[in-house]
Amino acid sequence: MSDEILRRLRRFQTRYFPRLRSQFRHLVEQGQHPTVLFIGCSDSRVLPYLIMDSGPGELFIVRNVGNFVPPYDASQGYHGTAAAVEFAVLNLNVSEIVVCGHSHCGAVRALYTDVPAEARHMAKWLDLGRDAVLPVTLSEEALRRTEQRSVALQLERLMDYPMVRQRVEAGRLFLRGWHYLIEEGKILVLDVESGKFSSFDAGLHQPGDRNDPLAGVDLLQ
Repeated sequence: MSDEILRRLRRFQTRYFPRLRSQFRHLVEQGQHPTVLFIGCSDSRVLPYLIMDSGPGELFIVRNVGNFVPPYDASQGYHGTAAAVEFAVLNLNVSEIVVCGHSHCGAVRALYTDVPAEARHMAKWLDLGRDAVLPVTLSEEALRRTEQRSVALQLERLMDYPMVRQRVEAGRLFLRGWHYLIEEGKILVLDVESGKFSSFDAGLHQPGDRNDPLAGVDLLQ
């Protein structure tokens, strides 16, 4: 183990953990009760706890390449992400699911480029974002639009999970689509009625107020 990793472990044990000791003890004794399932990218620049100003026990986090959601039927094989969605909804009873895409996403760029032959798993995984690809020349604008279209695509796929759809339609679960602009520290929020992303303070509303928050909306136009 490198010296830098050891230093980081020591800092956690001597500096950070003592401040949170009672909180962790409570979470062990009472169990975890997060209210939000955060589905984000594995990108090292995306930091869910910082973005949401949260601490231990507040978020149930799933991170993968491209913040993709696999199909419910699991026809593609094993899916840790699908299992996490089921656990968060059925066992933890979360009331919010956030799918958070981000700017400069390597997975989205990879949708427009060739994947190394050795990366068989990555090539298959990227199929989960193919429907967001635009038939245009690659540009920064095209990448940003694809990042946002992919978020909408994953929300639509979430609605194919029976336990998700049932709770959304009952008003017990709300789905959120976010696009995080790394260089600006800004969150853009999907408005399902218009299919557009805008600054979160431009008008927060409850998508679940309608029977089906994605009904009648073509989010991938």
